[in-house]
Amino acid sequence: MPGYADHIIANAKVLTMDRHRPIAEAVAISDGKVLAVGAWAELRSLAGPETNEIDARGNTVMPGINESHLHIFGGSAELGHLSLFKMQGLEAITTAIRTYAASRKSEPLLIANAADYTVLGEGRSVDRHVLDQILPGQPLMLVSPDHHTVWANTIALEKASLLQGRALPPGNEIVMGADGLATGELHESHAFNDVVALNTNGGRERLGLSTGGEPPGGVSSAEFDYDKAILRNGLKHLARHGITSFQNMDGNLYTLQLLAAIEKEGGLLCRARIPAHYVAGDVTAQMDKAAQMKRDFNSQWLSSGTIKFFMDGVIDSHTALMAEDYADKPGWRGEARFEYGQFKLLCIEADKRGLQIAVHSIGDGSTQRVLDAYAAVRAANGQRDSRHRIEHLELVHEADFQRLKDLDVIAAMQPPHPPGQCGLPLQPTLGRMGRAAWPRAYAWRRIRDLGIPLAFSSDWPVSSVNPWESIHSAVTRQPWETGLPDNRQTLMEALESYTLTGAYAEFAEAWKGTLKPGFAADLVILDRDIAACDPADLAAVMPDLTMCGGRITFSK
Repeated sequence: MPGYADHIIANAKVLTMDRHRPIAEAVAISDGKVLAVGAWAELRSLAGPETNEIDARGNTVMPGINESHLHIFGGSAELGHLSLFKMQGLEAITTAIRTYAASRKSEPLLIANAADYTVLGEGRSVDRHVLDQILPGQPLMLVSPDHHTVWANTIALEKASLLQGRALPPGNEIVMGADGLATGELHESHAFNDVVALNTNGGRERLGLSTGGEPPGGVSSAEFDYDKAILRNGLKHLARHGITSFQNMDGNLYTLQLLAAIEKEGGLLCRARIPAHYVAGDVTAQMDKAAQMKRDFNSQWLSSGTIKFFMDGVIDSHTALMAEDYADKPGWRGEARFEYGQFKLLCIEADKRGLQIAVHSIGDGSTQRVLDAYAAVRAANGQRDSRHRIEHLELVHEADFQRLKDLDVIAAMQPPHPPGQCGLPLQPTLGRMGRAAWPRAYAWRRIRDLGIPLAFSSDWPVSSVNPWESIHSAVTRQPWETGLPDNRQTLMEALESYTLTGAYAEFAEAWKGTLKPGFAADLVILDRDIAACDPADLAAVMPDLTMCGGRITFSK
């Protein structure tokens, strides 16, 4: 083997994710790639006078985590916001919000994230009157954990011109009260975008999610630098958790430009794939723009080539599109974001340009439509290695499990999201879904056993980006009642979904996701031997070191 290694990691329990050599005790790295994997005795000769020798202390070394669904710009911005995660009761959130507000009296909007739908207790809803009691004189918004509902106080509604209500696209709602005024509860982005825009930076971090468009009127150099600093902080947060690649699930050209500038400055700590997000507008122009983004950004560090759609919302706010009525709201099944004929055309045009399609689809009625469109795409354009995806896939109609397999769809799912996992309450999700639907919900085991590619992720900032909390959930999840399917994954299955399948989901399995010669030196050294770890302790795992492209991006 030619030359000396830049790094050699030894005294390790290496989980390579390579079926031909699944376990090793040392890894040699040169020029950003894996040079050799094997026993220390085999690799000792690769240690030269300038080789950085790293003692893993008997702990696990594995490929870096590939986060296949997150929101980098919004998540990065939220690192500086107040979190109400796991807080319950009016007194608790009042104290937290007022304490947070005390040193931020001049800010045009205060944002509190992770406010549960039942934050005030069962049967009591948040509205503008409650928020006015907490903070009357400064715009305030609470954001639900799923980011599909916002609650705003009166002054925020007034400044956003929403207090009198407004006509919105299907699937979005400003909840109106008996007095003819908005209650403060806002469902989906078109309902609350103007509240978010009150923020100091005008909500630029949400453009890739809310419109898919670019900052109106452009940005100043100071605003560009401000946004770069936000993203740099988010990238450090990912590297700290062992993440070496991420696939964003909102996007625009501006996000790519920011990351390209960070890469030029040497600060891109993770490999990034950024989609175009289609919300509305001229189909040809938008699809051509997405195709141009794919051509312009196609390196192993920063790429595009996916187009993202939202077909529905979420179960907790009754905005997911269901095949049957909501169990707690007879006569209501939710609304699709796109009329089917329009959506089919969008998918055909995207596929025709060689774009991968990723669709947010949570309700079983929504997934039916998406699969219908994917079948129409294949009929119109012919079969190719498209790797079209469905994001979340929380409830699947019985007949559609096999269709997922037959249409070669990638299932991109989030272990922190089932009710009861990672601090989430069982209600209102289970009650709205209805008991009859429970066997078909968050069906990881059935999907995996059918041979459908299953990629895991967090949907950060909807959930913590920590992959070990997610893996803990995947390995330890219990059925909601006796007789329901057991969706627990083995540790190696969960790791595969965060490495090999994550790479496959972005057409990169030929060069990353595995530790073997010639592959990218993207890896993480953990703080223990996870193969010997009690599954109950997996959530506490943390990296000692993260390496991406042979460069150390985090070291404890």
